[in-house]
Amino acid sequence: MLPDKNNVKDLISPTSESVQVVVQHAPSLDEPEPEKQTKSKSQASTIVKQTNNPLHGLTLEKIVTDLVNYYGWQELGQLIRIKCFIDNPSINSSLKFLRKTPWAREKVESLYLYTLREHNRLQMRARGVRV
Repeated sequence: MLPDKNNVKDLISPTSESVQVVVQHAPSLDEPEPEKQTKSKSQASTIVKQTNNPLHGLTLEKIVTDLVNYYGWQELGQLIRIKCFIDNPSINSSLKFLRKTPWAREKVESLYLYTLREHNRLQMRARGVRV
């Protein structure tokens, strides 16, 4: 049977054929275990913060697709002056640019939230509810 390579080292002397076995210290039951890492406060609080976020659960692709369906590329390019909406626009090129550019993504998300609010107001007015 071979020795456990974690607890035993075989040292072979180059001048002799004898084998010396060195046993390493096994952990004692009395020694405390290392502490397990816990989630930091910021990691735990991000879940709580997301409950009031209207964009939670929405992908950037869904947001851009909804805006294009609602406004169209031409009007979207006028509302947010970004080249990916004006020059040869496509969903994929827009997503690539927006993922790399935080300020542009914020503008798109802001327009999406504004559009949702306005759409809800129009629906409420159509029902006869004062807003």
